[in-house]
Amino acid sequence: MIEVLRIDNLALVESVELEFSSGLNVLTGETGTGKSIVLSALALLAGGRAAAESLRSGAEEGAVEALFRMDGHEDVARELIERGLSSSDASGDEESSPELIVRRTLHANGRSRARVGGQLVPVSTLVELFGGQLEISSQHGSQALRNASVHGLALDAFAGKTSLREIVAREVTRVVGLDEEIAELRAAEEERARRLDFLQYQQSELENEELDAEGIASLEAEHRRLTHAERLAEEMARVSAALGGIDAGPENESAESAIATARRALTTAMRMDPSLEDLEVRLGALESELLDLAATASDYLGELEIDPRRLAEVEEKIGGLEKLRRKYGQSIEEMLSHRDDVAREIEALTGADDRIRLLEAERSKAVDLANDASARLSTARARAAKKLAKAVQSELSDLAMQGARFVVSLEKLTMDGRPTGLETGIGGRERPEFHFSANEGEAPRPIQKVASGGELSRLFLAIKNSLRRASRNMVIVFDEVDAGIGGAVAERVGRVLAELATEHQVLCITHLPQIAAFADRHFVVRKTTRAGRTRTQVDRVEGDLRVDELARMAGGEEVTEVTREHARSLLNP
Repeated sequence: MIEVLRIDNLALVESVELEFSSGLNVLTGETGTGKSIVLSALALLAGGRAAAESLRSGAEEGAVEALFRMDGHEDVARELIERGLSSSDASGDEESSPELIVRRTLHANGRSRARVGGQLVPVSTLVELFGGQLEISSQHGSQALRNASVHGLALDAFAGKTSLREIVAREVTRVVGLDEEIAELRAAEEERARRLDFLQYQQSELENEELDAEGIASLEAEHRRLTHAERLAEEMARVSAALGGIDAGPENESAESAIATARRALTTAMRMDPSLEDLEVRLGALESELLDLAATASDYLGELEIDPRRLAEVEEKIGGLEKLRRKYGQSIEEMLSHRDDVAREIEALTGADDRIRLLEAERSKAVDLANDASARLSTARARAAKKLAKAVQSELSDLAMQGARFVVSLEKLTMDGRPTGLETGIGGRERPEFHFSANEGEAPRPIQKVASGGELSRLFLAIKNSLRRASRNMVIVFDEVDAGIGGAVAERVGRVLAELATEHQVLCITHLPQIAAFADRHFVVRKTTRAGRTRTQVDRVEGDLRVDELARMAGGEEVTEVTREHARSLLNP
């Protein structure tokens, strides 16, 4: 509930502070005094649009501030905690009734700010937190009954199945979204197949070649050997001959023969000078290395082959590599990078089929959830429709409409054009619609076709009172729900409002004393002029002041003892 409401510098209000009752609060006053400013202030707290024109003339800033008590609204309190917003009272005692201060400021430059529990929050947070807790029915709010979509919401709330309705709406919306995504993927399937063929061809080309630097270097070396095999054989034969004396010829002494000649001469010299022994050691090492070189050269020559077939194979591979270089990049790194890109794109394109299968599985699950929830919702609606009709019928009798009839129609929806598999629309399998007849003997027809303004006001209140235990509003605000009624009917409306106020905090703007008399707290809105400025002030009235206000409402500006007596009779029937 709203315990305190403060308004500063809005419209004609300079500053007012109202302390509300938890039950029925009424605001009365002459036309044009500014009673609707209270509704505007509450709308701002619920996240409504803020306009600089709402500011009091000459003011740079205006504000609305409310102290909420969160008793019985643990869901809101939990959400506040989850958002990191304080919802505990000043004492910090978790067992005491939590309090919360909500503030909305407007600036002359058009900017608006919101605070919850002293913390700055986006205005959208006010909508999320309080949009469903503050229900404001304007002077023509009962006209909403002419919208059949409201009927389904009311019936589901009465049945206590709002959560089922939300599941149906969520899953049907999900099915529609999944169908769109699947259709987009399938529409691109032909192009995707062409692209996939092209990429797989490139992948085959790149993977059929050994694209590693070491392998390519080895292939190029083999190509050089095979290309120059005959010349290599000639040159290595000379090397072998020079080292080992093979075919060296009489005029060309081999290195091996030269070392043998040197050894014989060194042996003779050492007999004359033993210090030459070191030379003999070094000559021995040279001879050993020379023999190893000769053996290696001989082995190479023995293994060297002139193989035209292998040369053709190697040249074909090198030609393939050159072709890839021209197509995909000169360096190995560039070709490898392109190969990886191709592999990734192939995976993504192949994954589109997997994605379709995944989406179809999700769709099947969403269809099952929607169908199951809608079936249960339909069963609940069928039961609740009769109970709601009976409850509203009883309320209408209390509102002096004994001959009226109220029926909840459940028109089965056709599934033509619905997504495949769905047995429900976004609002369920049927269209709930309220039918009404004000006169006995007349068949009930859709409300929008038969109800007058005054009948709508009473019907709206009858439905609201029937739903009083089904909703969890903190505050319900009525702006002149008494439109088009008067006399004894007004008294009955007041009685119903008082009954509604046993479950909810109710704020009501009224011109009828019969309704105002039922208030737990009565406020009077007046215009005053001071220092050349007009101001709206709001005063709580009790005792004789309240009697005088009811007398004014009943008899006009001139309050007499007769009108006072009438007012007292309203307060003490």
